[in-house]
Formats: sequence, C-alpha cells, structure tokens
Amino acid sequence: MSNAPLVTVQGWIGNEPTAREVGGVPVLGFRVGCTPRHFSRTAAEWVDGETQWYAVSAWRRLASHAASSLHQGDPVIVHGRLTHRTYVNKHGLEAVAVEIDALTLGHDLTRGVATFVKAAPLPPDAAGAAEAASGLPAASDRSAAA
Repeated sequence: MSNAPLVTVQGWIGNEPTAREVGGVPVLGFRVGCTPRHFSRTAAEWVDGETQWYAVSAWRRLASHAASSLHQGDPVIVHGRLTHRTYVNKHGLEAVAVEIDALTLGHDLTRGVATFVKAAPLPPDAAGAAEAASGLPAASDRSAAA
C-alpha cells in the first residue's frame, strides 16, 4: 500500500474516539467531519458546503497517545493514507466508505491552544518489538541502507 495517496484533512471529531486491540496492537478509531466553505459574491457571505465524513484509524503508539489526547468535538488535523472500500449497507444498497489510516494527527491550533507533554521513551526491548510489529526494517537496517 505504499502507493496509497496521502491526504491532510482539517476538521472536527464527530464521535468519542474508541480504542481497541487488533492482534495485540492498539488501534484508535474515530470519524472526522470537514465542511468546506467558500465566499459567495452574490450573497456577500461565507457559505458552507456539504460536510464530508472520514473514518480515521490510528495504530500503535499514535493510537495510545491520541486516545489520551483527543475527544469528541475537538478540532483536529489528520495526515495519512487515503483508502476506500465498498460495502452493502443495512438497506441493501452499495455504499462507499472513505477512510484515512493516520500517520500523524493532532489538535488544530488555529482553533485553540494545547499543551504538549512528551511521552516517555520506549525501553529498548519494547522499541524493537514495536519496529518488528510495524513491518518496517530495524533502525540500524534503515541507516545502513541510506
């Protein structure tokens, strides 16, 4: 999935984020709503467009940190891989869900202020396990390849 398009979305969290585990890996899920606005010259005012909703999933350490930081109604910026899937809804109609696999996310500081608390570093054995679970080569392998 390395060719998946990357997107950055600015919006508001629409539900209380839910934490779960998949195969022992923490995952946080929530929906973010984005309402585009444009200036109508004829009405001489700002006009809201149709709200777009995205399902967001954050994995591993990002999920753990976000679970302690994000709540329903918070303004956020989400950056990640955009995917979509087709499914049949409860009315028997085919629908498309647009989802973002978050790489980074945080509060939108144009809407308020936040205080950052640096997380404690992972112990060496936990850092190795996290790298192994991520499917990425170890840091020493990445630096040797560069």
